[in-house]
Amino acid sequence: MDLRQLKYFLAIARENQITRAARVLNMEQPPLSRQLKLMEEELGVKLFDRFGKRLELTHAGELLRQKAERLLGEFDETIREVKELDAGIKGVLAIGAVVSCISLLPRKIELFREKHPLVTFKISEGDHFLLAYQLEKRSIDLIVARLPFEAPSGTQPYSVLPLPSDPFVVIIPRKWDLNPSTESIRMQELADVPLLTLKTDRTTGMHEKVMKECRRHGFEPRVIGECSSVAIIISLVAAGIGATVFPKSVMASFPLPDIRMLTIADADFQSDVGLLWLKDRYLSASARQFIAMFQS
Repeated sequence: MDLRQLKYFLAIARENQITRAARVLNMEQPPLSRQLKLMEEELGVKLFDRFGKRLELTHAGELLRQKAERLLGEFDETIREVKELDAGIKGVLAIGAVVSCISLLPRKIELFREKHPLVTFKISEGDHFLLAYQLEKRSIDLIVARLPFEAPSGTQPYSVLPLPSDPFVVIIPRKWDLNPSTESIRMQELADVPLLTLKTDRTTGMHEKVMKECRRHGFEPRVIGECSSVAIIISLVAAGIGATVFPKSVMASFPLPDIRMLTIADADFQSDVGLLWLKDRYLSASARQFIAMFQS
């Protein structure tokens, strides 16, 4: 069995059909069917169960899929590493970020581009689960996210570079009848305020941190909405629906005229932020240099 056959196998596994896989591979169906038959004969196991034209991986096939993806990924990384020895820093640097951390990227990207103009960026947004999946599949190189990182599995081998902590602030609608000169608020004043929090079915860290701080000050917050998107919450605040408690840097991405940001006078709770990548896996030269910018 060789790498070419593994690529054929993965195409079939993705498409669940020989015909579609052959089309993706730009080859005829009969040769692809023969290659699959040769693989099964060599291994002495069935890799797929047949249901008409549709194919489903067997347990053996699923194991081979996992191993083949890892093997081909490492092979591609080796090729990239060898090419980079003399090529210098160029290519695409793919970064995933949670929305609340995107404001941390523009200045770093600007400085990086001044030093390495041949590097282009691919920026994607998602929650911790999606970003962890993309990192594992190597569709992104780095992640900027709130900590702790709520990955699907707590055993994933991530390297984490902690970044400066971010203080929480209160965001209120400008239309609320509040003294315009007021720049801060006390936690107890939030006891009767309709509150909007950031929470999804899979990521709850920021929501729980805000709840814990409210309870530490002796009250149960009046949560009127749990939202899965920072943009949704800011829109609702701007419309006067409620207030929210967010890390301060979030607001750099949402400079809206209909909201106000207040510091918290009697609480010093912070949101931790980190830059993450897969431990013990190859990092491109551009990714290593980008990490170094955050370390300096």
